[in-house]
Amino acid sequence: QVQLVESGGGLVQAGGSLRLSCAASGSIFSIDAMGWYRQAPGEQRELVAAITSGGTINYADSVKGRFTISSDNAGSTVYLQVNSLKPEDTAVYYCNVKLRITRWSGSDDYWGQGTQVTVSS
Repeated sequence: QVQLVESGGGLVQAGGSLRLSCAASGSIFSIDAMGWYRQAPGEQRELVAAITSGGTINYADSVKGRFTISSDNAGSTVYLQVNSLKPEDTAVYYCNVKLRITRWSGSDDYWGQGTQVTVSS
């Protein structure tokens, strides 16, 4: 069984910062990639940032230069430093991990429970 535990959301004024974290644990053979998605009310879930086990990083154009994704040395915790927040960043942020539970299994998606980020103007 795999657990993803997110933390770090909250209410912040425009221009403020937060640090989100997501820790993966349980029956994990390997992690291929970790990332963050967000979903605002009435909108589709969208990719915010992702980092692969090889260190390749991708950002949504809307957050480039403001958000930074990183992971710990063990590669089991992913962080998202969010700076210069805007009201349009308000959403539920979900951690996503692509991992294998055995040497022979394919890479499957696992999701965190979501953490609310609210930016006031």
